[in-house]
Amino acid sequence: MNKLFSLIEKLEKEHRLSLEEYKFLIDNRSEESAKILAEKAIRVRREIYGNAVFIRGLIEVSNFCKNDCLYCGIRRSNKKCDRYRLTKEEILECCEEGYKLGFRTFVLQGGEDAHFNDDLLCDIVKEIKNNHPDCAVTLSLGERSEESYRKLKLAGADRYLLRHETADAEHYSKLHPKELSFEARMNCLKTLKSLGFQTGCGFMVGSPFQTTEMLAKDLKFIEEFKPDMCGIGPFVPHNETPFANEKTGSAELTCYLLSIIRLIHPPVLLPATTALGTIDGNGREKGILAGANVVMPNLSPSSVRKKYELYNNKLSDGDESAQSKENLSKRIKKIGYEIVTDRGDVYNG
Repeated sequence: MNKLFSLIEKLEKEHRLSLEEYKFLIDNRSEESAKILAEKAIRVRREIYGNAVFIRGLIEVSNFCKNDCLYCGIRRSNKKCDRYRLTKEEILECCEEGYKLGFRTFVLQGGEDAHFNDDLLCDIVKEIKNNHPDCAVTLSLGERSEESYRKLKLAGADRYLLRHETADAEHYSKLHPKELSFEARMNCLKTLKSLGFQTGCGFMVGSPFQTTEMLAKDLKFIEEFKPDMCGIGPFVPHNETPFANEKTGSAELTCYLLSIIRLIHPPVLLPATTALGTIDGNGREKGILAGANVVMPNLSPSSVRKKYELYNNKLSDGDESAQSKENLSKRIKKIGYEIVTDRGDVYNG
């Protein structure tokens, strides 16, 4: 037990551990160690961001995807998926509505859909920035070429989210089809950072075949890569995928890892994800109380929200929807935090 607490002290001071130490921290976790980690994570976050929780307006632009990832409900093999894509006008309307509700970051997320080519995306980004110059635009549209990322940056995109999913190459190959490679994913992340995007990575907690060693590798990768954002959430199966009968990941372990990530890289923007809220009614609050400081309510048109189903029973109504921002604000206030109208950029000292 003493070793466990001395490792937490070391992590708080040095923001780094060895792979073996990260593994030990996970394998030997207890209610007490989770409490201590959360307290330290909250203190560190408060020093940088106070009690602010940043909101992002999530716009799910398309559920068409050329990829066939084994865990994902919008994989191309899912014939039961009711496909849609938003028009440029619909996306701009979502931003307009979101702006009135107090959102100052818009996240355009979607499958890898060739319809959203560079010309169309650059046009959309430019128009959002033109209409709302005080807002940030985040893209989460998968792997693209360096040239494509460069054009999007020049068009005005501020941030890019690309979850690495796992920092273990062999594990990556068990979650993805042969045409997707671990090296390509890591190269995309490095490219995004080199182009000046605020860059986000992330992984699933409890995905099939995952071991503690693999989670330790994820933590080591975050330590070395120093992402501006890191989205982690529990694995939740989807019934039209090869992983339909796999076990759901743990909210408790997800929150434990959120606290560790906050201590590894204190300025990181850390969402309490929709997946966490999906498997636990108070998941969002628990995430914030573990060190998260971002929530991402849904700004997509209500007619398509249920169609963007990456996993079973994904939250799409209630406080998940942007129109219920007031309810969300109250829930966040109840635990001592405040949703702010702010772009919520990463703190750079």
